[in-house]
Amino acid sequence: MRIVIAEDNVLLSEGLKLLLGTRGHEVVAVAEDAPTFAAAVRAHSPDLAVVDVRLPPDFRDEGIHAAIAARRAHPGLPILVLSQYVEQDYAGELLSDGQGGVGYLLKDRVGRVSEFVDALNRVVDGGTVMDPEVVRQLLTRRPADPLESLTAREREVLALMAEGRDNGEIAERLFVTTNAVHKHIGNIFTKLGLVHTDTGHRRVRAVLAYLERR
Repeated sequence: MRIVIAEDNVLLSEGLKLLLGTRGHEVVAVAEDAPTFAAAVRAHSPDLAVVDVRLPPDFRDEGIHAAIAARRAHPGLPILVLSQYVEQDYAGELLSDGQGGVGYLLKDRVGRVSEFVDALNRVVDGGTVMDPEVVRQLLTRRPADPLESLTAREREVLALMAEGRDNGEIAERLFVTTNAVHKHIGNIFTKLGLVHTDTGHRRVRAVLAYLERR
């Protein structure tokens, strides 16, 4: 896959280039600020963008603003936010278009290269991959009304869905059968009003239904 990186830390960006290159991917551009990132996306039409939240000049939320703008300008562009911080005010907005192809991982919590590469692939394939800490912080900002109708087990299933886990992985994590997971997910869809005729990806929209509630 062809990747654009928005990261001002030279050691990290060069390390990502080397890592991704050894996995058969091509980093077509590295941007150190938001305007350069926007230009690189326009020029290269990448398969994926990896973006830090905080970029020059102010190192506040320039990166996630740039990611949101890139998704608007290039609908469906897969974006993986890779940061030390959870930018709560804008992370939900990045996720809110319902198209999937979005990830949000915390640098200090990426424990294995294989898991990181798997996250990249899931995002490019249209999935939603989120660090559990990101999910926790975003969900605690939403009112309790959509959560009140779910059981504790259904909340656990939804959190794992938000991490991008498939039914088999969720079953393994929770020590239940895949049939039980399928039933829980069906209950979640029903309680959130996500019917079979919904045009979006219901797994993605189930997660977004929570993250969009402030």
